[in-house]
Amino acid sequence: MTETYLRNLPSIDKLLHTQEAAELIAQYGRPLALEAIREVLGEVRSEYLDRPEATIPAPDQLLNSAHERLKDWAFPTLLPVINASGVIVHTNLGRAPLSRAAVHAMQGVSQGYSNLEYDVIKGQRGSRYEHAEELLKKLTGAEAALVVNNNAAALLLILAALSKRRRVLISRTQLIEIGGGFRIPEIMKQSGAILEEIGATNRVHLEDYAKAIDEHPIKLILRAHRSNFRLEGFTGEPTLTELATLARKAKIPLVDDLGSGTLLDTSRFGLDYEPTVQDALHAGVDLVCFSGDKLLGGPQAGIIVGKWKFVSKLKKHPLARALRSDKMSYAALSATLMHYLVDEAEREVPVWRMISTSAELLKARAEKWRQKLGQGEVVEGESTVGGGSLPGETMPTYLLALDVKRADQVFAHLRQQHPPIIVRLQNDRMLLDPRTVLPEQEGALLVGLQNVLSQQ
Repeated sequence: MTETYLRNLPSIDKLLHTQEAAELIAQYGRPLALEAIREVLGEVRSEYLDRPEATIPAPDQLLNSAHERLKDWAFPTLLPVINASGVIVHTNLGRAPLSRAAVHAMQGVSQGYSNLEYDVIKGQRGSRYEHAEELLKKLTGAEAALVVNNNAAALLLILAALSKRRRVLISRTQLIEIGGGFRIPEIMKQSGAILEEIGATNRVHLEDYAKAIDEHPIKLILRAHRSNFRLEGFTGEPTLTELATLARKAKIPLVDDLGSGTLLDTSRFGLDYEPTVQDALHAGVDLVCFSGDKLLGGPQAGIIVGKWKFVSKLKKHPLARALRSDKMSYAALSATLMHYLVDEAEREVPVWRMISTSAELLKARAEKWRQKLGQGEVVEGESTVGGGSLPGETMPTYLLALDVKRADQVFAHLRQQHPPIIVRLQNDRMLLDPRTVLPEQEGALLVGLQNVLSQQ
């Protein structure tokens, strides 16, 4: 009986000869359309065998199901979103948004060929390393620079090239875990370096470094900046200048992993002072590594600056090729660095534009949203830098607070908008921070909010 009834299920060949199937093939290609139809038919068969009372769908219903499946398969998973959370460098939302110039530079090199590794002046093979190196040297005063695909890769390359199977000194105050569960000791282990811990979890003295150098052959001293947490109370560490003096005397390279890294003085914006890349180099550090997509405000990248004799070794190491950046990253990074070089980063780099925006301007934007929506309340609040940068630091802002029913459902509907809208929930109120909403996304934000709020 079951086999007889299943004979009513159209064959793949019969479905493929319909106009609806022809349209699916034209839009998605024959292989993908065929796979979708096969899956739908297979599920119908399985369902009927489990539930004999089930009705066999008509051909148009089967093809509609295949079409829905094809739309899901073809829909991109990486989407632009509207960040109304107030977290500027939001790790889950792609960290730093790029400047218009950086986006334009990426578009320029992506639409055809580029001189990524070609010297157009000499008419011969060139090096991709040159595209950002001169800019970084001018901005930081370093002798040389190298760009890889992220800061963890930068540290891995440094350790592998300069201290493989050799001891590396690091204070226990700096055995940090960075984003994604990656820990400094684990990165050191993968590089082949031998970890030599000194000091206590809250304090380390210059004498601890000197004693370790006297007791064992040390190849490198690593300082890891605590960019994603604070160490408070009875704490203490030698200054970077003191470490650099000791390292120079012992003829051991000193590496400073700054994590986020910044080229601007954060205290100018009412934030705690975050050590700059320039500070580290001026203190006498041999190599500094930091991220390109956090406080720098550029694309994902790991940037290494410092002494030429060490950077040149990194460039020649086999890992350098495996960890290198592509043309898109170089284009965006170079454009971002140019903003700093011509002293326009505060205006053109979104991260710094957000950080420097006054509370008064934010209040005016939030009030405009309230008027457009016809509901809500403008209240004082706090924004954060995020991305492991300046832990615990906040900036005064003004928020649009909306009272909503069934907050979880409302949040889900906001995430289903085009583009999705990410907000905060506090004390059963939906909070939107204008600091992190890009001006060009403001219209879409209001349309999405109106769509969702009208359904309450």
